[in-house]
Amino acid sequence: MAQQALPAYFMRGGTSKALMLLRADLPAEQSQWAPIFLAMMGSPDQYGRQLNGMGGGISSLSKVCVIGPSTHPEADVDYTFAQVAVREAHVDYRGNCGNMSAAVGPFAVHKGLVAAQEGETTVKIHNTNTGKIIESRFEVRDGVPIYSGSLTIPGVDGSGAPIELRFLQPGGATTGQLLPTGAASDTLVVEGLGELTVSMVDAANAAVFVPAEALGLTGTELPDQLESDQALMENLERIRRAASVKMGITNSLEAAAQVRAVPFVGLVAAPQDSPRLGGSIMPAGELNLVARVISNGQPHRALPLTISLCLAVAAKIDGTIVHQLAQPSQDIIRLGNPSGVLEVQAKISQQDGKGWDAEYGSFYRTARLLMSGEVWFAKTKTT
Repeated sequence: MAQQALPAYFMRGGTSKALMLLRADLPAEQSQWAPIFLAMMGSPDQYGRQLNGMGGGISSLSKVCVIGPSTHPEADVDYTFAQVAVREAHVDYRGNCGNMSAAVGPFAVHKGLVAAQEGETTVKIHNTNTGKIIESRFEVRDGVPIYSGSLTIPGVDGSGAPIELRFLQPGGATTGQLLPTGAASDTLVVEGLGELTVSMVDAANAAVFVPAEALGLTGTELPDQLESDQALMENLERIRRAASVKMGITNSLEAAAQVRAVPFVGLVAAPQDSPRLGGSIMPAGELNLVARVISNGQPHRALPLTISLCLAVAAKIDGTIVHQLAQPSQDIIRLGNPSGVLEVQAKISQQDGKGWDAEYGSFYRTARLLMSGEVWFAKTKTT
C-alpha cells in the first residue's frame, strides 16, 4: 500500500512524547482515525518496539494528540487524546494524558490557533475525552513559546521552562462522579484474590488504589521488578477489570478487557525510603505518599499526571486508602515515584449533604518541540 503524509509536530510533554496533529488534517469522522494513528506509531508490533513507526515501545511514548478550534464556549482549543496500544491494533480515547496536556498550549500558539501574548500566555483547553477544562500558563517571547528554563521534573533529564497546568473541576472525568460508587473505600471481589479493600476515585482520570501490602509488596518496587512478576501483573489486570465494572465504566469483565485505558491501577504505601531509577534514594521525610501506577498494562516509569492529580485529591478525602496512608499535608502533596518526587496541589471541599467536590488540581510540567514536518504512514487494520 502506498504511503501517505500528514503535517505533524512531535513534542515531549512532561514524561511523555506524542505526535501533535491538527483536527483539520484528519478525516471528519473520528471513527476513521484509528488506522491512521496505528500506522503512524508502528502498531501493532509483536516485538513491542514500534520500530516501524514513531512510537517508543511503551505506553508513555505511544500517543497522539489532536488539536483544533474549540467547540466549548469557555475554551480556546479542543484537545483529543489517543492512546495507541503497542502490541495490539487498538486505539483508546477513554482517558486524557495529563503530561501531554503540557504540550497542547505551546502547540496551539505555534499553529496560530491562539494568539500569542508577550510574557505569560494562558490557553484554555477543552479535553474532549473527559469534557474537562484545563488552564495552561506559559511564557511567550517574540510570539514563540519558551522551552528553556530551570525547572526539573522527575523522569526527564535536564530542565525546561515551567508550564502551569490547572485542571478545573476534575471530578467525574470518566464516570461522572468523583467517587463512582459513592464510597471512599470499597470491598472489591477479585478472581483469584478474593476480597480487597480499595478506593476508587475519578479525578482527571479514573483509578483504583490498592494498598501495596495487600499484594505482598512494599510499594517501593521499581517498574522492571513489577513487570517481571507475571503473576503479579495478571492480578493487577484482574483488579483493573473488577474495578472497571464496579465503577460503572463497563458492564462486564469481558468488556473491561477491551477498555484498557481506564481505570488506572495505583499501588500506594506510606512514606518510606524509596529507590529512584538510577540508584539514588528518596528519604521518607521528603514524601507524603509512595505510589506506583500501572498504565495500559505497563508499570509507569514516573507517574501519569492525571493519576497524580487523582492521588492528591484522594489524599484529602477522609476514608480513602490514600488518605489513610498519606502523611499530613496542608496543600501540596509530595508523591514518591520511580523517577523522583512529584508535587501536586489539590483543592477540595465538602458541603453538608452534597459530598466531596474537587475544585481544581494543579502542577508544573515542562515541554519541548522536537520536530515539525510530515509523518508518513500506510494504514493498517484496527480492532
